[in-house]
Amino acid sequence: MKTTAMSGAWAEAWATFWEARTTREKGLLTWGGAVLALAIGWSVLWQPAADGRARLRESLPGMQRGLAQMTAEADEARSLAGAAASVAPGGQALKDAVTASLADHALTGAQIQLIGTTVQVQMKNASFPAWAAWLDDVRKQFKVQVVEAHITALKADGQVDLTASLQPANTH
Repeated sequence: MKTTAMSGAWAEAWATFWEARTTREKGLLTWGGAVLALAIGWSVLWQPAADGRARLRESLPGMQRGLAQMTAEADEARSLAGAAASVAPGGQALKDAVTASLADHALTGAQIQLIGTTVQVQMKNASFPAWAAWLDDVRKQFKVQVVEAHITALKADGQVDLTASLQPANTH
């Protein structure tokens, strides 16, 4: 109710003020208000937008150069990553990689030996599905192949004793 009374009081005050003005004063106030509205619109809306647009126009070529450089670096990184991924570890590096990978996959109790360029993995009472998933991961990650495998099923479902020999895929 106070809001309505207040707005009514303002309207009444404005009407009293406006009616007390001559036609010439009313015209001057109207045109002055329009000019003031244009000045405020220019300074608050148009000018900041025009300044921002000019700054963006100036910084755009630098941003485009930066984007081109980042794209070129990303392409180079992808090509280097592909080259690095195609190099298979061998010898002690392969043994260490296989040992770390078994630990990462929670396959414990494995005996690992390095025989020439071949890494031999022996496991007792191992989960065959977990071992097969690990083997697929190692095959992809380290570019190795199974050159010999002996797997014996145990009475417990999915459990096996195994011996597998792995070597880099590019060595025969």
